[in-house]
Amino acid sequence: MKVLIIEDEKPAADKLKRMLSDKVEGIIVLDTLESVEGSINWFLNNPQPELIFMDIQLNDGISFEIFESVKITAPVIFTTAYDEYAIRAFKVNSVDYLLKPIDQASLEQSLEKYRNLYPAGKTDEKKIDLLYNQLVKKYKTRFFIKFGSHCRSIITEEIKYFFIVERSTFIKTFQGKIFDIDYSLDQLEKMLDPEKFYRINRKYILNLSSITDIITWSSSRLKIKLANEEDNHELVVSREKVSEFKKLLDR
Repeated sequence: MKVLIIEDEKPAADKLKRMLSDKVEGIIVLDTLESVEGSINWFLNNPQPELIFMDIQLNDGISFEIFESVKITAPVIFTTAYDEYAIRAFKVNSVDYLLKPIDQASLEQSLEKYRNLYPAGKTDEKKIDLLYNQLVKKYKTRFFIKFGSHCRSIITEEIKYFFIVERSTFIKTFQGKIFDIDYSLDQLEKMLDPEKFYRINRKYILNLSSITDIITWSSSRLKIKLANEEDNHELVVSREKVSEFKKLLDR
């Protein structure tokens, strides 16, 4: 069986490759890739493998971005160190999640599940499409934050909004605390539940529950007021988003 590994942490990639090569008979690891861009280029220039092990967070983005650029027909076993609740939910899907650090028993269980679903290495594109459609609806529920020598995990319900200052992205919580994060707003749009968060313009993604008032503004735009927020001068829904924003609030 020909396998592709997409993993940006070299120790994790090496461990998985060793576990597959040493413990599982008949597996050939075709390549180990570290980035979204590198993975896209690989799929554009190589035939599909029989199985893919894919980390969620890569060094230049999230792995879902690969699916937006190339068609992937091979089954995928996703690997991640985050969001254990979502992992449990995906145990019923056609391929599996593996929680890092990966152990041999979990790996063999996932491979057995793959063999049962895809006998003789046969893939089913409809199953892959269904998996991806389900997967993108599982949104990020918390962020790991570092500040100075401290760390903490912030659940999305605590976040009032995301914003950009001088090309850096920040979180502001309902408690008024501000933390920087390593995601762009474009990446966050794909990771956050659109029923709870909305990008009103190029600088802000708001938690919809934080909105206290919406005011008709110039040129058919809308100005947003947030709870306990003194400076609202940039919280204006851009003209091209006004119609979509209204529909979102009118469901």
